[in-house]
Amino acid sequence: MPRTAETASFKFNHTMLRVKDPQASLKFYTEVLGMDLVAKNEFETFTLYFLAFDHGTPTTPDNRFQREGILELTHNHGTESDPNFQGYANGNSDPGRGFGHIAITVDDVEAACARFEKLGVRFQKRLTDGKMKHIAFILDPDGYWIEVLPGSYKL
Repeated sequence: MPRTAETASFKFNHTMLRVKDPQASLKFYTEVLGMDLVAKNEFETFTLYFLAFDHGTPTTPDNRFQREGILELTHNHGTESDPNFQGYANGNSDPGRGFGHIAITVDDVEAACARFEKLGVRFQKRLTDGKMKHIAFILDPDGYWIEVLPGSYKL
């Protein structure tokens, strides 16, 4: 169905994930995946971190809501040091099944996975696992799944 005049300006702006330890998550998303921290908003009981792949045009607080593909990490203060905190449901197991994963595309999946392996990233599915040998799933520090697939992939 074609977009209508009423929906012509709609964009998928961001996805939000709750994180236990923002320093571990920021290190993962910036150093392992290469995303840029484009904004940080601190509030009394929580902090929001906005990350994106900036390819040429920097994301700023002024244009952040005009683009697509932003990841928002929400940290509820105190979870990082609470010994009783059980973590968040990643959506792929009970209880809490529902959300599945986010995905990134890369030029060379094998090279990306070799780099992740070298960096000690946890895998949910390696390229050699299962029938789909062209995709992998890695895990972020909170256990959220990240699909890694080639940019030229066709279903």
